[in-house]
Amino acid sequence: MLLWINGPFGGGKTQTAHELRRRLPGSVVCDPEHVGFGLHRALPPELREDFRELKAWRAGVYEVLDLALTGHDGHVVVPMTLTDLAHHDEILGRLREQGHDVRHFTLLASRETVLRRLRERRVVHTVRRALGGSAPAPGESWAERQLDPCLERLKEPEFAEHLWTDETTVARTAERIGVLSGLTLTPRRGGALTGRARRAWTGLRHIRR
Repeated sequence: MLLWINGPFGGGKTQTAHELRRRLPGSVVCDPEHVGFGLHRALPPELREDFRELKAWRAGVYEVLDLALTGHDGHVVVPMTLTDLAHHDEILGRLREQGHDVRHFTLLASRETVLRRLRERRVVHTVRRALGGSAPAPGESWAERQLDPCLERLKEPEFAEHLWTDETTVARTAERIGVLSGLTLTPRRGGALTGRARRAWTGLRHIRR
């Protein structure tokens, strides 16, 4: 089964995806951003715009996910923002046509909640830059500039199943996805401190915008 976790940048997709991976034995996270960043590195800096608009990205993501679903004996979890229905059909629709079981969820939150989460990421970006890694420049991020149109688009019924995350935890969001998908997640291990440490580590390793 493929679990596609959609939502705005800062909506909790990556944290939820890795919570699902930890609690679904044998599952893997396949992050389409890696395909996009690879395409960016192959382009001159002035041409590095939204990689979701590149046909090569959409074709590459489809091929990678088709291979993962066919060759991997476990669930595949995908955290990725998709706001264009044509792109949605080009990837998820084609996967369904191939006979794959694809479940789609959109994580939503209020504008204020998402902005707070995005601004909290600046600490992660500062640490990554200090360690010599890649991170957005200080100031308003690309993700913040995309927020309003992204939220408006993803609230539309075509992007259901919608899950609101303002008043819930990452673990409970993952559990809700498990219930809606007919999957049984293993119990959480560790307390609140362990959970915060895991989320911080996930943010440092995997969140780039």
